Amino acid sequence: MTSVQSPPKLSLTEFLELPETKPASEYINETIYQKRMPKGKHSRLQIRLATQINHVGEPDRIASAFTELRCTFGGRSIVPDIAVFSWQRIPVDANGEIENNFETYPDWTIEILSPNQSPIRVIDNILFCLDRGTELGWLIDPQERMIMVFKPEKQPEIKRGEETLPVLSLLGDWQISVQDVFSWLSLN
Repeated sequence: MTSVQSPPKLSLTEFLELPETKPASEYINETIYQKRMPKGKHSRLQIRLATQINHVGEPDRIASAFTELRCTFGGRSIVPDIAVFSWQRIPVDANGEIENNFETYPDWTIEILSPNQSPIRVIDNILFCLDRGTELGWLIDPQERMIMVFKPEKQPEIKRGEETLPVLSLLGDWQISVQDVFSWLSLN
């Protein structure tokens, strides 16, 4: 009988000293997971949604959306597809410029399911964020054309079609529907 040894466990500090990978790797429960390479639909939704959020949130310095931003907090280091931060929570350096390292949870975490990606691992990251202060989470499924909405201490909700989606409370009366999100996939 041959015994197979598992790779040695790394600490979070040791993980953060490793070179970045493409696509990004995440550190969850002392294990490293590499994210899936984004495909066309994923990439299109990610850039369009982040752009829309920034169009609404940045002019009045309310909030800003970041794509593929490493967020390290609570013993994990994750890379949401879109991490939205309220303006006052964006880490800045002594010059007033955005820090490179975000050692806090996002106010709104958005994940876009890629083909053959484990939804359980993605949901686990969303729930982890909610347990540590995140106000809102979305899991976008381009294949099913549905968006699962997560809020602290509430059952997840599935939104479809013309249903209006909840957004970060700071964004006021901005409204967006599931159909609005998926309409970005069409180039007509």
